[in-house]
Amino acid sequence: MSEPGGGRGFGSSVPQRAPWSLVAATAALCLVSATSVWTAGASPMSREEKQKLGNQVLEMFDHAYGNYMEHAYPADELMPLTCRGRVRGQEPSRGDVDDALGKFSLTLIDSLDTLVVLNKTKEFEDAVRKVLRDVNLDNDVVVSVFETNIRVLGGLLGGHSLAIMLKEKGEYMQWYNDELLQMAKQLGYKLLPAFNTTSGLPYPRINLKFGIRKPEARTGTETDTCTACAGTLILEFAALSRFTGATIFEEYARKALDFLWEKRQRSSNLVGVTINIHTGDWVRKDSGVGAGIDSYYEYLLKAYVLLGDDSFLERFNTHYDAIMRYISQPPLLLDVHIHKPMLNARTWMDALLAFFPGLQVLKGDIRPAIETHEMLYQVIKKHNFLPEAFTTDFRVHWAQHPLRPEFAESTYFLYKATGDPYYLEVGKTLIENLNKYARVPCGFAAMKDVRTGSHEDRMDSFFLAEMFKYLYLLFADKEDVIFDIEDYIFTTEAHLLPLWLSTTNQRISKKNTTSEYTELDDSNFDWTCPNTQILFPNDPLYAQSIREPLKNVVDKSCPRGIIRVREESFRSGAKPPLRARDFMATNPEHLEILKKMGAASSIDAEDGLRFMQEMIELSSQQQKEQQLPPRAVQIVSHPFFGRVVLTAGPAQFGLDLSKHKETRGFVASSKPYNGCSELTNPEAVMGKIALIQRGQCMFAEKARNIQNAGAIGGIVIDDNEGSSSDTAPLFQMAGDGKDTDDITIPMLFLFSKEGSIILDAIREYEEVEVLLSDKAKDRAAILKGKMIPSYIINSNPEMENEEPPSSENDSQNQSAEQIASGSQEVDLVDQESLNSHPESLSPADTDNAASISPSEQNSNPTENHETTSLDGECTDLDNQLQEQSETEEDSNPNVSWGKKVQPIDSILADWNEDIEAFEMMEKDEL
Repeated sequence: MSEPGGGRGFGSSVPQRAPWSLVAATAALCLVSATSVWTAGASPMSREEKQKLGNQVLEMFDHAYGNYMEHAYPADELMPLTCRGRVRGQEPSRGDVDDALGKFSLTLIDSLDTLVVLNKTKEFEDAVRKVLRDVNLDNDVVVSVFETNIRVLGGLLGGHSLAIMLKEKGEYMQWYNDELLQMAKQLGYKLLPAFNTTSGLPYPRINLKFGIRKPEARTGTETDTCTACAGTLILEFAALSRFTGATIFEEYARKALDFLWEKRQRSSNLVGVTINIHTGDWVRKDSGVGAGIDSYYEYLLKAYVLLGDDSFLERFNTHYDAIMRYISQPPLLLDVHIHKPMLNARTWMDALLAFFPGLQVLKGDIRPAIETHEMLYQVIKKHNFLPEAFTTDFRVHWAQHPLRPEFAESTYFLYKATGDPYYLEVGKTLIENLNKYARVPCGFAAMKDVRTGSHEDRMDSFFLAEMFKYLYLLFADKEDVIFDIEDYIFTTEAHLLPLWLSTTNQRISKKNTTSEYTELDDSNFDWTCPNTQILFPNDPLYAQSIREPLKNVVDKSCPRGIIRVREESFRSGAKPPLRARDFMATNPEHLEILKKMGAASSIDAEDGLRFMQEMIELSSQQQKEQQLPPRAVQIVSHPFFGRVVLTAGPAQFGLDLSKHKETRGFVASSKPYNGCSELTNPEAVMGKIALIQRGQCMFAEKARNIQNAGAIGGIVIDDNEGSSSDTAPLFQMAGDGKDTDDITIPMLFLFSKEGSIILDAIREYEEVEVLLSDKAKDRAAILKGKMIPSYIINSNPEMENEEPPSSENDSQNQSAEQIASGSQEVDLVDQESLNSHPESLSPADTDNAASISPSEQNSNPTENHETTSLDGECTDLDNQLQEQSETEEDSNPNVSWGKKVQPIDSILADWNEDIEAFEMMEKDEL
């Protein structure tokens, strides 16, 4: 989601922007200067090792792209666990996630310019021919305007940009006559009806065939859109206008950007997450740099680079000043309220903000980029991947990881800016983790839960469009790429647009609507190119000195800024505000403080709102911790070798896998299959893990019957055909109301879709071995001592260095890719979709199940014990708060945490009028 080394950090001290060639040359000079400073004292990675890692990236791309083309094309995306294509309407709906799918071979279009970057020009030419021959853009399907713009329109334009480059070189694409551009223009006109609003902000969705509002369109009734959705259009639409001469596209995208700028909160210069497309009112008034806003900021800066309009840079710098003033709490980036920017809106961060260090490189602000990137890297080292969301004390908030590329993107740009070989080692870690934990026989599978290592049947198109592009360029030297990457700018989907568009078909008036009413900070406009003598002091250990204090931030340190209070008033003797974690209902002083909140002043109102948010989050967290986390069923026998991990529900009885060693064994079906009576095939399940069908009796009864037959564990498979942990909440298997201490074997629950993968494997291979554990195990540990190809356990597979497998193995491996045809592990919906479409699980049979909501699945009490508590680590202010809390607890020994959260309902009721008044105060201020 950021800009390549050419063209980063231009300021506006020059009244008119220089021609693009001069800009690229100046930026390249800056980059060389920066790199020379770093490498002066660093130990660079050898050319041979960089080349080896680059070759690994190529092999990984071939594995992902090849399996998509073999098993999924012309479908939009590959389902890597079941080795088939994802076709919209033929799979269970995943909510908003499916709005990216338009039956237009999404992954192929999104991968076009990646093929050229990776020097696969012959494959690129073949892919372009397939797009022109097979792709239809006139489908009766409702798609996201945002996703279709950045992935499909951007993919077509990126493909066109490199097609004409190759044609000019004279070897490839000699037949090409702007066909991709014509498709892009057709798609552009199909998206234009979305802008038919009074504000100029586009509708969030559109029907490719019928447009907006028609009865058959099935869309056009929406009132809200996200800021990024409306503000991430200018690069693709302006490029389409510059390529074709049709100015209407750039005009519409500029109008949307202008409206968002007009609606910013004037006192804070921040924008909210969601806006009403008709009235311009902010629907969600929290502001950050992650999901919902991220690429709006990115496109303001890049629009200046590509189009040369100073107003875009001025707007970006105004927003950036606000971000660094309110949102940035190094190394954290925390959302705040746009009207009360000193008030944090939440205590967790989402994974999409990982792009921001790369954008800061483009801005030329290196120090905070290094700090935030290092913090994110420490989170990755703890969980192998960046969770979709994590708390300020670095615990998992949302556990899934759909193989997002934003961290790899920032790693690439920091290396381009600094030349520090440390970032090459970071990239190497990313490669190892992808191969070790995400690679499956038919591609790379997204992580359903980073704590357990379980997969979901999903490989998004952006994985091929962005991840492999950034990783390859990270290790590539200039001569490894067949064109000059500095002549192009990256879109948010990493598609390449040529910088020469800045001087082509300039028919749009560039009225500066920014400075007319905005007082700008001149410090934002010091240089046209970052001064490397200031950005990079003559100390090769400069970046290391910034990173060093953050090395243990995840496990041991308390990041400064997590607890934001008015330090001035605290130093002057005033008491710090009451925190939810310190509150005790039996403390008269605390009750008196509660009465004052929201009544005395706006400051008290802020304290009251923050206290309520903390109390609600605290209550929610404690409810989560009362539940057991999901478990993992890992298939470890040939040909899986631990590469397929299924999410399983735990039991409230039997062996606790979080406290005892995992259970490993071959699986066998019990007879009777429901396990509700004495087994008739005890010899078959003796010493094995028994498979049982749900229904007709209690879970505990099933467990006792297979345990009496000699089973070492049990897996209960749902009898509701087609059920999946993605379409129904995971739950714990409860006991039968009696003493269950006699059950000593581990018991796990799989929904039908996950269970069918094991059943199909049994039909294919007969002998199937699994591992029952609290989280997926490292493949090297699983396969220790076994005679298997080394690339299976090697996290850095070099296929060309391995002996070719025998034809027998070839056929078996091919069968492995097909074993689950007709089965599916349904993809995990994003957390907001789950929260907005909860499905309570009400078993029709007599199995007694304790329901767990999707959000509760993401809690891990075991991890909470492992992670050092913030309270004991913070210094100064936090220590004083902790001492005060401990003193209060000592004086009230009978007060428990349970008693602390009891008054929540009454507090919410009592404060209802105060909150309404507070919101009215915000509205009045707006």
